[in-house]
Amino acid sequence: MSKALVIAEKPSVAQDIVRALTASSGKFEKFAEHFESDDYVVTSAVGHLVEIKAPEAYDVKRGKWSFANLPVLPPHFDLEPIDKSKGRLSAVVKLIKRKDVTRLINACDAGREGELIFRLIEQYALGAKAGSKPVQRLWLQSMTPQAIRDGFDKLRSDAEMQGLAQAARSRSEADWLVGINGTRAMTAFNSRDGGFFLTTVGRVQTPTLSIVVEREEKIRKHVSRPYWEVRADFGAAAGLYEGKWFDPKFRKDDDAERRADRLWNAADAEAIAAAVRGQHGRVREEAKPSNQASPLLYDLTTLQREANSRFGFSAKTTLSIAQALYEKHKVLTYPRTDARALPEDYLPVAKQTLGMIADEDLPGPLRELAQHARKALNDGYVKPSKRIFDNSKISDHFAIIPTLQAPRALTEIEAKLYDMVVKRFIAVFYPSAEFMVTTRITEVPAGNALPADLARAVGGTLSFQTNGKVLVNPGWLAVYGKEAQDEDANLVPVQPDERVSAEELRIAALKTRPPARYNEATLLSAMEGAGKLIDDEELKAAMQEKGLGTPATRAQVIEGLILEKYMYRDGRDLVPTAKAFQLMTLLRGLAVEDLTKPELTGQWEHQLAQMEKGKLSRDEFMAGIADMAQRIVRKAKEYDRDTIPGDYATLTSPCPNCGGTVKENYRRFACVGPSSAGPSSIPRGDGAALGSGPAGGSGSVEPEGQGCGFSITKIPAGRSFELHEADAFLRDHRIGPLEGFRSKAGWPFTAELKLVRDEEIHNWKLEFDFGEDEKKAQEDGEPVDFSGAQSLGVCPKCAGHVYEHGTNYVCEHAVGAHQTCDFKTGAIILQQPVTHEQVQKLLATGKTDLLDGFVSNKTRRKFKAFLSYDKKEGKVVFEFEPRAARVPAKKAAKAGKADAT
Repeated sequence: MSKALVIAEKPSVAQDIVRALTASSGKFEKFAEHFESDDYVVTSAVGHLVEIKAPEAYDVKRGKWSFANLPVLPPHFDLEPIDKSKGRLSAVVKLIKRKDVTRLINACDAGREGELIFRLIEQYALGAKAGSKPVQRLWLQSMTPQAIRDGFDKLRSDAEMQGLAQAARSRSEADWLVGINGTRAMTAFNSRDGGFFLTTVGRVQTPTLSIVVEREEKIRKHVSRPYWEVRADFGAAAGLYEGKWFDPKFRKDDDAERRADRLWNAADAEAIAAAVRGQHGRVREEAKPSNQASPLLYDLTTLQREANSRFGFSAKTTLSIAQALYEKHKVLTYPRTDARALPEDYLPVAKQTLGMIADEDLPGPLRELAQHARKALNDGYVKPSKRIFDNSKISDHFAIIPTLQAPRALTEIEAKLYDMVVKRFIAVFYPSAEFMVTTRITEVPAGNALPADLARAVGGTLSFQTNGKVLVNPGWLAVYGKEAQDEDANLVPVQPDERVSAEELRIAALKTRPPARYNEATLLSAMEGAGKLIDDEELKAAMQEKGLGTPATRAQVIEGLILEKYMYRDGRDLVPTAKAFQLMTLLRGLAVEDLTKPELTGQWEHQLAQMEKGKLSRDEFMAGIADMAQRIVRKAKEYDRDTIPGDYATLTSPCPNCGGTVKENYRRFACVGPSSAGPSSIPRGDGAALGSGPAGGSGSVEPEGQGCGFSITKIPAGRSFELHEADAFLRDHRIGPLEGFRSKAGWPFTAELKLVRDEEIHNWKLEFDFGEDEKKAQEDGEPVDFSGAQSLGVCPKCAGHVYEHGTNYVCEHAVGAHQTCDFKTGAIILQQPVTHEQVQKLLATGKTDLLDGFVSNKTRRKFKAFLSYDKKEGKVVFEFEPRAARVPAKKAAKAGKADAT
């Protein structure tokens, strides 16, 4: 008996399909990896199960990347299993190959990515025979049982889906080609003089980084300007109120820092204050009603943005919490969505969900929401509305809402995120909040008190503005506990044309401020709205709903930029590094700036949309991508100038050789000779200067000035010097230990750097210090003096004291001329700094806290582990979090530790 194999994207969707089909196709039997009835076999992927890999002939290893192996334009794309999903892939492939399975139904998510997941699985399973089993498409935008049954009644043919399938493959292969060729070309360019400087680029990550760098450039360029504000307390019959002076004749111009309430010299501010002080004025005001609708339901990006603003959660953390609430607790719908609406047939489900919230005894603060859910149901707030229920605003998935499953045993952070979603879900059905917004203008005649030129500029009457906002009806704000008036809504009443007196004047001396740095919330917004940065209307329209990346990948993009040292977190701010500026300088200098702009995504989205409609062939699109990859490689390969143009900085520290000025160029920090004013710091301006260079020490200086010949690379062993580090290095002749260096083979390491006088060249050069000085001191019999150093605890091997020494924490008896102990552990292990506090805990208890910044040398992936002291081995090892392992206890214990020294 022939059967249809239904492949869903996620196990939860497969279960929904089984429940919906049971009534029409009979009972399903549950197996380990699938469900089966007389007519159907239902299984699922877990997202992507396979990924693109280059054919072996094109797979050039990291340490051998060079222009000789570029461009990479394989004639076909092989596939390989994703490691963590091999078991699931094997199960799905076996089902596809079953003889009684005569047709396939693609039930992956309704969109480009869902189409790609299915097509790659089919290709991997059937190879050259792909297409030998007929394919149909289940297209669902709602997951109610009736919607699923309706979908099976209206299965789409494979021919109907060819445009989407080709667009899905093309986007995936294009990303691969641009990423591989761009990354290897930039890495080859930056490593051509020796060493290995990994320089990654990508269609999404590089424009995202460009957004952050451009903001930092504006911050660095900004020159603060002083300005003054004048405020007055006015006495009315009902009491005092404050007003701020403004110029009613003000008109905006190209100077973005000009405002109607800003004065640009202290004398004008003093004159206005003097003219008003003790005078009487007249009041006029206008009150208008204002409505504020509730925010729309959450999509993932909005949830990540608000969780970052409220709780400081990173985008990655928010996604992992939401995923746990979806997969583990089953209390949220699928979180990786870009939709903020629900399907039009979800009105009954919404009522059921509100009923659950109203009737269930939810834990903690959630219990207080029951009354609001009950009110929404009893007062008829839940009704058809295009603002909430709209199929046209849904692509792959609908908005994030609570499920009918009541939460149990949530952690504190899980409860915080669930509370956000529940409140938003209830609030969206409530009526708008109603305010009365009042604008009050107090006018004081200036008379002859103002200087003539100021009087001509601002007029003979001085105006002060006061704004008030009174909450009349809380509406949806009641769900958030904002039923009372805000404190700043209190505004003492005045009568029409009432005379008031200026009781007190205050002058505030302020300075303009640069724009704020991006944090994860604002960067997510910028990525989502990247289409607004595009001038071309056609490309802007193509990116209208897409932005840079997808809700599911934006967190990964941000984390990837941090992992590759393009930016770092400073509190909640995201700060670009020297490596980020270097990449922007390089791409500008090589004239491949399209890699830095969202227009590239806009252009692709436009072309892919054309392909989906059958108006553009896949071959034509991929030929354009191949041309782009070749152009990127050619631009990097053929660039023959000595330096890359840029706005470079001057260091504050003098040349250690002659005391002259040290300036950066693309590759190095070099002495440019004496300065009449002496060495000084010159702001970099746009900051686009920190460039790449070979690993190593001193060398030839690019033409910059008549210096003494001193220079050091800006990128020793693939790690960019930050400006403050370079200054400190020249000043102190030593810095570190620093992490992030890479060997010639591409492996990361940690080391100190030192400036050493080389008498043969009569100059200074940069060297790595791996503790050779310590070894020499031991060979020469010199003791190590720890007097005055802080003991971090007792050595677990010999009960001596443990101190920080160079790049390690060592026992006092493990260094010096007469060693009696060998206890030592790194101050930085696999790029994870180990603080004094953690070493103290390790020595006191045998184990540190769980540390989450380790980076595997083999896979480059971050991982979490404890550091623990293994008495049997006599050294510090990794200890991993316990898992629900099925292996015997002895094997699990053995597998739970790894050398970390």
